[in-house]
Amino acid sequence: MKVVDFSRVLAGPLCARTLLDLGAEVIKVEPPRPDVTRFAHPSSGTMSGYYAQQNAGKRNVSLDLNVPAARELALRLCDQADIVVENFRAGALASFGLDYATVSARNPRVIYASITGYGQGGPWRARMAYAPTVQAEAGFTANSLRHYGEALREAKTDSLSHADVYSGLQATIAILAALQHRERTGEGQFIDVAMAATLMAVNERAHVDLSEVDLGAEPAVLGATDCPFFLGPQGETLTVATSLVGSLTFRSYLAAMRRPDLAGDPRFATAEARRQNLVELHEIVQTWILSFPDLPTLDAQFDEAKIAMGRVRSLKEIAESDWASHWGAVQEVSDRAGGSYRLPGRPWRFSSHELEPLGEPALQGEHNGEVFAELGLSAAEIETYHHQGALVVPPPPRSPGPR
Repeated sequence: MKVVDFSRVLAGPLCARTLLDLGAEVIKVEPPRPDVTRFAHPSSGTMSGYYAQQNAGKRNVSLDLNVPAARELALRLCDQADIVVENFRAGALASFGLDYATVSARNPRVIYASITGYGQGGPWRARMAYAPTVQAEAGFTANSLRHYGEALREAKTDSLSHADVYSGLQATIAILAALQHRERTGEGQFIDVAMAATLMAVNERAHVDLSEVDLGAEPAVLGATDCPFFLGPQGETLTVATSLVGSLTFRSYLAAMRRPDLAGDPRFATAEARRQNLVELHEIVQTWILSFPDLPTLDAQFDEAKIAMGRVRSLKEIAESDWASHWGAVQEVSDRAGGSYRLPGRPWRFSSHELEPLGEPALQGEHNGEVFAELGLSAAEIETYHHQGALVVPPPPRSPGPR
């Protein structure tokens, strides 16, 4: 499968990178003013880790779409594409004649995926959209503020770009479905992915707010914010995926602690009583946890009662674990300046396929000659396009060194 990736920053690049990880060939099309994530902090050598993580293994051509000849080159790329991915504001590529209608008229089998904040139509189609703002609009941020009760002057949005990541993955799912449809019918199609709709779809608690469910005195489903934290036997921080408040889950703690007597304690007899006396209940469980010699022994007893426990680790700590080594959860990728980045590996394994190692992140315009020679252009023609400014090869940026 051949993918032409016009996207930048995160949602589109992650979608195209996932397709690459699954075996597709991806050509990233970058304008003279490059993907801003090339210069994100921190950087090693001449390339940021952010850019490398989302674009390692893609080939790269740099086109100035303000030059008419470059638009024809882009269309020639799309003529050979199975999939086109873009995440500009709705209608932006139409101004360059690279919209779905134009591309599909030349290549009816193309699958063209557009990721925007609020979709291609409707009253919000023209709004700028980045993960923090879409998360605010789609209930994600309100949910966090509601649970954590932060004052507005102290409130912070989540540091991870959930709207971008989930939308990139949902776009990948839709593309795979469209490929199946094309196998049966021969037809390509346009895929419209809205980040706001994605966040609503992946919200597993949406039914509570949308249906105005009356939770009554005892919430039937408590959600992750009711999962308590504890100090482990050797000073570790751990969390338990079971609420201390719910009636069914409280019984699990009693089984794990071998403390059936607590069921008759009036402080803990009902969900509301347990919520009112949560500090005392938490202290009882904490004292029990500290009676164990180590986490594996504690984990085994929690497991007996069907309670999942997890140590709060940094990403570096899990990367150095035996599990990460067994899975191949971290791979080393060149920073193209003599150093390297450690990046996440693939989240899946296949019984019939050995996945290739992560490729190198490309320099801007690195594959201009190679890619267009494969489309039948001569070396002289490619040089002419460079001379016209349609194809761009910027000088290598000066290395800022590790930061």
